[in-house]
Amino acid sequence: MPIRGFDHVALPTADPEATIAFYRRLGFGIIHEDEWRAGKYPLFAIQIGEHAKLNFHPPEMWQNPDFDAKGPTALPGCGDLCFVFDGTIEEAEKLILEAGAEIAYGPFDQPGGAEAGTRLGTSVYSRDPDGNLIEFMTYPAAGRGGWSASDIAGKQSE
Repeated sequence: MPIRGFDHVALPTADPEATIAFYRRLGFGIIHEDEWRAGKYPLFAIQIGEHAKLNFHPPEMWQNPDFDAKGPTALPGCGDLCFVFDGTIEEAEKLILEAGAEIAYGPFDQPGGAEAGTRLGTSVYSRDPDGNLIEFMTYPAAGRGGWSASDIAGKQSE
C-alpha cells in the first residue's frame, strides 16, 4: 500500500493560548508559533514524533465563512487523538496531572494501532482545553484489564 501514515491532522481551537500552553506542558514542540503570533501564518501546530504534526486552526480561521478546507461539522472539542507514549503508563498519568489536566478514563488495556491493530497496549485518557479527548498509549500492555462501554458511560454520568 503506498499510504504509510499521517502527515498531519487539523483541529479547530477556541483558545489558541490555552492550547499552546497545554501541549507545551505535555512536552510537545510548537511549530509556526512565532509566525502565527506575527500574523504571517494562519495556524500553529504541535510536533508529533519525527514525521507528523497536529495543526490547530484558531477562531479567525475556522469561523471565517470563506474558509472551507475543513470538515463541515468541525468545532473545538471534536477530536479524539491517541499518542504513543514512550514510557510507563504511570509516567503518562503523572505527565497529564502535572500538565494541570485530569484523568478522564483508564488506565486500561486495549488493542492499539501497532501490529496492524492487534497489539495490546495500556491507555489513559484526558482532555485538552477545547475538550478534545487525548489518549496516551504505552506498549506493551501493563496488565490493567480491558475496558467496556459501561466503564466510559459511568465516567460520563459522574
